[in-house]
Amino acid sequence: LGARKAFREHFAMPIERYQDQAALEELKTLTTPFILRRVKTDPRVISDLPEKVETKVYCTLTEEQATLYEAVVQDVMQEIESEEGVKRRGLVLSMLMQLKQICNHPAQYLHQAGTDFSLDGRSGKLERLGELLEEILAEDDRTLIFTQFSEMGGMLADYLPRTFGAATQFLHGGTPSKKRDQMVKRFQEDEQAPSIFILSLKAGGTGLNLTRANHVFHFDRWWNPAVEDQATDRAFRIGQKRNVQVHKFVTTGTLEEMIDDMIETKKGL
Repeated sequence: LGARKAFREHFAMPIERYQDQAALEELKTLTTPFILRRVKTDPRVISDLPEKVETKVYCTLTEEQATLYEAVVQDVMQEIESEEGVKRRGLVLSMLMQLKQICNHPAQYLHQAGTDFSLDGRSGKLERLGELLEEILAEDDRTLIFTQFSEMGGMLADYLPRTFGAATQFLHGGTPSKKRDQMVKRFQEDEQAPSIFILSLKAGGTGLNLTRANHVFHFDRWWNPAVEDQATDRAFRIGQKRNVQVHKFVTTGTLEEMIDDMIETKKGL
């Protein structure tokens, strides 16, 4: 494969940037004898694993979300023009985070959690989640909802029981280890356990067996597809008896569409 510089010039750049099929085939030919890969979807590994069906759920911004979104873009872009270097990059990253929060819910961006502000009718994403959950709860199915923001998880844990009368559990980075084990055991084994399990992506994305769920929601999207797949695999793993429906939320006309494109490109690579 040559030295690092040669590898980058001959393989990495042509394949990553230009989708060079000749370079790709050459790399495959060179590496295939040394790679053994087994995935759980291979029937030779396990013959009775159910299907995983992934669906993009497209949502629209409400008027409040669109107004906030535009205001943040305009304000930050003006600042960016007058800055450079590290500070400029910091402004860009801060803007991306703010826009993701607005796409989730204006109350998250405005830090209104725990106040008297209503959550109803303000977020296209939350409205769509409600519509889907009504159908799922009517079928008596169990659901995992992943979000990268603990604040958003807390808001969902407060909102969903009041709206649907369905109890929830919320596992996040601050959940003690003992309580975390109890929550997982309850979800898996107790017929009376809450059917909605909200998890922060970092705290609940690995190491848990939650095969009682057959619906997985990604309320907001992470940059790395492997992190999302690991979270989905809390339900889609050996021991799962039913097909798993994966719902990935994308707010149209926003940076979430770009994140989605980036994730698909990385998966392709």
